[in-house]
Amino acid sequence: MLKVKVLPVPSSLISFLKQASNITILEDLPPGGKVVQVRARGFDVRYEILSPVPCPLFSIGRADGVIRTTAPLELAQAPGAAVTRLRVKAYERLRPWASVELELTVNVRSVNRWPPRCLPAMLVTQIPETTPVGTVLNTFTCADPDSPGSILDYQLQFHSPPGSASLCLRDRVLEVNATLDCDARGACFQYAASILVLDGGQPLMTTEVPVLVMVTPVNEFSPACVPHKFRIREDAGPHTLLGSVVGMDKDYPHNNIEYYISGGPTIFSVDRLSGEVHLLGSLDYELQTLYRLNVLLIDHGQDQDPTHHRSGSCTITIEVEDVNDHAPECQPPFQELTIYALLGHSVEVTKVSCWVPQEPQRLAFSYSIVGGNSQSRFSLQGPTLVYNNILLGPLWPEQFYTYELLIRVADAGPSIPHLSTTATVSVHLIPWSASTVATRTHRSTVPSVMTPLLVTDTEAFWQPEPWFVVVLTVTSALFVLALGWLLLRLFQGLVQMHQTPSKPAQALLLNGIQGTEESIQGFMEAPRMEMSQAPSNVDLSLHFDGRAQDSRTGRDYLFNTLTGARRWL
Repeated sequence: MLKVKVLPVPSSLISFLKQASNITILEDLPPGGKVVQVRARGFDVRYEILSPVPCPLFSIGRADGVIRTTAPLELAQAPGAAVTRLRVKAYERLRPWASVELELTVNVRSVNRWPPRCLPAMLVTQIPETTPVGTVLNTFTCADPDSPGSILDYQLQFHSPPGSASLCLRDRVLEVNATLDCDARGACFQYAASILVLDGGQPLMTTEVPVLVMVTPVNEFSPACVPHKFRIREDAGPHTLLGSVVGMDKDYPHNNIEYYISGGPTIFSVDRLSGEVHLLGSLDYELQTLYRLNVLLIDHGQDQDPTHHRSGSCTITIEVEDVNDHAPECQPPFQELTIYALLGHSVEVTKVSCWVPQEPQRLAFSYSIVGGNSQSRFSLQGPTLVYNNILLGPLWPEQFYTYELLIRVADAGPSIPHLSTTATVSVHLIPWSASTVATRTHRSTVPSVMTPLLVTDTEAFWQPEPWFVVVLTVTSALFVLALGWLLLRLFQGLVQMHQTPSKPAQALLLNGIQGTEESIQGFMEAPRMEMSQAPSNVDLSLHFDGRAQDSRTGRDYLFNTLTGARRWL
């Protein structure tokens, strides 16, 4: 009986060399990439992966023990690939039962290959300047393709204007952080910024989201102006400048205002852009001394909407200054009186009554005799005309005498200029004898038919525009040139007419010459022809070879060019 006992080969005959049990690789390792190489001590050793079975991500070389990837290691698509535990077996080819096992842990670390992706990728918006603080402009949604769900870092950076605090970023929310004001010069900004989104991978990847926020102006304030008072003389002419209405508007651009007159008189106008107040018509202090104008102010160009306007108004007062423009009038303008006076006595003749009808309150006048007061017999005591007959010279002649006195009446107030009028007083003086005691004055007012007629002579003149003067000058110069050219042509025609005879005259002269030549030729040939036919005693002097008309009597006659003989027809 034979007994066989099989003993195992000692494990010490095949063993793995010292090997790290934890291996870390990057996820961007391509398929076929080397992960690690395991080695075992033995004869003709072979390698295989015992688990997991099947192994979709890794494989091992049977002869060399090199572990390689067999598929992409995309952790975003296959999160289970982050950690893989491999059980590797090493054995001898000729003695497969002689084997040894090794456990390895393969850790796949993610690789930061893609920057974060954000929605929206760019922000362009506009907001009014009245947007309140805390208003949300946008909320950004970003994700990391390499590591979905990872926490991202957001940072706000301003480009223009730098260091602005008008906007802020809270987590992923962009908000208004301060009051936006466009009413200060250059304060209405266009904010250009960027939002940087950073992931936590290696290497660090960032995404920049451009942000452009435009702040639009809003017409917030109504224009206003301060009531003002202007003074103007009543004799001011049209287009006289009274002053300017100054409007104020806090919106930017400041004081961008148009001016209009709302109702009121039409003799004033206001410039639409400058606010200057001008006079258009004529003024009369006696008719109206005070004007009130309601000036309407409308702003423009201060809002994003060009049709949005605000308006305001103020009242300006225009005071008309009185100008002395009416001369006093006397009633009656002409007086005829008869006085009787004794020598050495003074007689009150009359009282001149004058006033200004347009200004009845004006009563201050000055009176003076400007004509007809021979020997200074008359004087004025205010408006009273007095005859003075106190003389130391020869006695007053006892005869009738007439004085034509011109009394000038001028206003004496402070108004300038001083206007005046002239009243005429005709005084018939009848002296009495010394025995007469009483003195009597006879007054007679000239009937209305003798009222002097006031004639106003208005001299009209024409003042053309400058352009008309230029046109008239050029036209006159062209007319003179044309007339000179016409006279020159006429003169040349007359000269040619005197130098060259007309065609009828030339024809008549030519016919006369031809007729004369034919007559002479006929005269020379006629005797030859008649020598054989007529007797030799023919008188050649009776042959007429021409015909003409007498210039004095108008009668026709024949003539002989050789002898000069004539025969009346």
